[in-house]
Amino acid sequence: MIKADLHVHTCYSIDCLTPLEGIVERCARVGINCIAVADHNTIAGALKLREIAPFKVIVAEEILTSAGEIIGFFLNEEVPKGLSPQEAISRIKKQGGLVGIPHPFGRSLPWNSNLLTSPEILSQIDVIEAFNSRTPFSSGNAKSSKLAEEQGKAASAGSDAHTLGEIGHAYVEMPEFDAPDDFLKSLAQGKIFGQKSSYLLHSASMWARAKKHIFGNSSRTLP
Repeated sequence: MIKADLHVHTCYSIDCLTPLEGIVERCARVGINCIAVADHNTIAGALKLREIAPFKVIVAEEILTSAGEIIGFFLNEEVPKGLSPQEAISRIKKQGGLVGIPHPFGRSLPWNSNLLTSPEILSQIDVIEAFNSRTPFSSGNAKSSKLAEEQGKAASAGSDAHTLGEIGHAYVEMPEFDAPDDFLKSLAQGKIFGQKSSYLLHSASMWARAKKHIFGNSSRTLP
């Protein structure tokens, strides 16, 4: 069995300063031996971490579509932001990836928050994030878990870590896997463990965004 945190950010996200080497060290300390790196609108950090990590790294991307965020898992190519959900899903599927909805009742855009949970979109979804440590209210995770069960979708869990200390706050204990199809089968047999992260940690994301706006992305090379 492995412990997989299926939603982690690195310094390649616009709102995160977490160095890749620090992620490797943190995972070793807390017993996480599989992560999905889902940086905002880029797979560059995931590809680099996969080269240096002694554990399984799923190359993923949290993609901002016109109706909110979706996650592509097992990607080979970056999917640009700003596409319609249907086009983003099509690009993920064409490269053999899986499609997930992160925090479906957590931080969706208020004026169109139901679009990603419409029957049309859900019919194309492979994974629903049932537990996200950064979702501010427990009711949001409960609704996400219920949605996954009702729709017969694989349920994932992720810390949504933007700081080192958050990694491992949520994970799925699941059998080993290789290909995307194996991943879905293993996820279906998995058990979710999770704790909520402090909402104050969002201030770290705000600081990271401001720092990068002022100084650029030099944080990628910082220890």
